[in-house]
Amino acid sequence: MYFCRHKYIMNPKVSLVIGIVCISFSPIFVKLAEAAPLASGFYRIFIAWLFLAPYCIAGKKLKIGYKDLAVALLGGVVFGADIAVWNISLMKISATISTLIANLAPVWVGLLSFLVLRKKSGALFWTGTWVAIGGMVILVGANNILHLQFNIGLIYALVASLFYAVYIMITKGILQKITTVTFMFYNMLGASAFLLIICGYQHTELLHFPTATWLNLLGMGIVCQLAGWITINYAINHMEATRVSIALLSQTVIAGIWAAFFLHETLELKEIAGSIIVLAGIAVTFLKKKTQVIKV
Repeated sequence: MYFCRHKYIMNPKVSLVIGIVCISFSPIFVKLAEAAPLASGFYRIFIAWLFLAPYCIAGKKLKIGYKDLAVALLGGVVFGADIAVWNISLMKISATISTLIANLAPVWVGLLSFLVLRKKSGALFWTGTWVAIGGMVILVGANNILHLQFNIGLIYALVASLFYAVYIMITKGILQKITTVTFMFYNMLGASAFLLIICGYQHTELLHFPTATWLNLLGMGIVCQLAGWITINYAINHMEATRVSIALLSQTVIAGIWAAFFLHETLELKEIAGSIIVLAGIAVTFLKKKTQVIKV
């Protein structure tokens, strides 16, 4: 940190690193908690909201316009769906592969922007997309694709990445109108309410957990959701969005290291090769062609 105008301000790069490390623990907490995926998703967001709410209320940071409120709440519902589906995926496939596929959201954003908004995407985006698809073919196995033999966990992870892409498109630009903590307060409120309703409908157990499960749920809420996303959003507000987005891909690598250490997960050679290619493809989609300025 450094001192400026009588306030301690964190270096954005340091903030980003902290955020990435925090969110990389998410799949580990989910697996170690051994709670129902919907319950894990609910408590991840609700616990973070409980810790953030007193600060927002005491600091009078709840002021928001009706349109922004609708966007924040709707975004929360989609984010809640994303977390729930991703948690289901984590229960069926390795933490590393699930996290990797969930990071395909930028590719979906580009495709949806092209198909729905008719927004043209450059050559770099399409190159990255095809590279990522090639990596997915290697990862899943061409034979399995031809015979439509997919692990259901892969499907859930893909759906989760699509949900997160929709979330990005819905909430894009809202942080330019309201503060990060105000947005997170209403966003997580919407997500918590949505997941609580779904848990009630599914008769999901939410109370009777052993101590170890509660500790993992607490870690998920405080470390991954609250600390992770506050520090990442801080970095986004002070750094180039493209650099932050590419840096966030490293969470897959870090999550893989944690998975090997805490969960004793190992990857096959084709999974490692496919993962590297997918990550490279996603990274390319973030790049923008530099325009040359000719002086006359």
